[in-house]
Amino acid sequence: MTNTKWTGMLPVDDTALALTDTGGPGIPVVYLNGAYADRSHWRRVITDLGGDYRHITYDERARGKSKRSADYSFEACVRDLDEVLKARGVDRPILVGWSYGGVLGWHWADRHPDRVAGLVTVDAFPVGLTGEAGAERIRKLFRRMRFFFPIAARLGLAARMSAGQHAEVNIELNEIAAAGVPVLERLTCPVRFVLATGDSLGSEKGEMEQGRTVLDPVLARNPNVKISAKVASNHSKILRNDSYAVAQAVRELAAITARRPAKP
Repeated sequence: MTNTKWTGMLPVDDTALALTDTGGPGIPVVYLNGAYADRSHWRRVITDLGGDYRHITYDERARGKSKRSADYSFEACVRDLDEVLKARGVDRPILVGWSYGGVLGWHWADRHPDRVAGLVTVDAFPVGLTGEAGAERIRKLFRRMRFFFPIAARLGLAARMSAGQHAEVNIELNEIAAAGVPVLERLTCPVRFVLATGDSLGSEKGEMEQGRTVLDPVLARNPNVKISAKVASNHSKILRNDSYAVAQAVRELAAITARRPAKP
């Protein structure tokens, strides 16, 4: 295992990802960002957890300090996570994903059930705007926001993409998230949800809270999936205002991992 401290650029496909690994012998925790966010949003969670864990953060394509690419698809993000784990020699990490990163975590854990110790999902749930009506609503939202992207990108809240590219990332995410119930029901690793309260940018009043109720049948059917906390913050502010709840969910999974017997 490559568990030395490292910061640099990781070449992947036609791009390079900005990556930081704190190293050390602790349980590896890999953080998966929101759709257009950079890794800076995890600072409070990492501080709350402290030095007993090995923290690995990276910026997705065209986010943060990572380079642009010709491919911003969900499958490209899956490949990026594969390459990060391979490059850093990480086996059986705890994945912690916020929003887009949460959905990415579900799918990676579903495809690699023996390679993940646990999954913390921060305010992502299996619902989304789908079909042509949903896609057009998303495109209109991002066209209205296009003038703010250069400023938002410097704050780690937007990608270095066009408005159309932002929209297509979101359209694909909504379709994948909406089909996520069977994925969550199949997960065999321990999963902890940390849910926000209230709405999100671009959502209508009450829409996000209604969407969170889609988890109820998943919780009933898959005992591996539980809600660790529901906090007062909204979708956008949850990592800033309720980092401790996310850190506590990581601790819950780390405790489960410690109780499990080692594989022969």
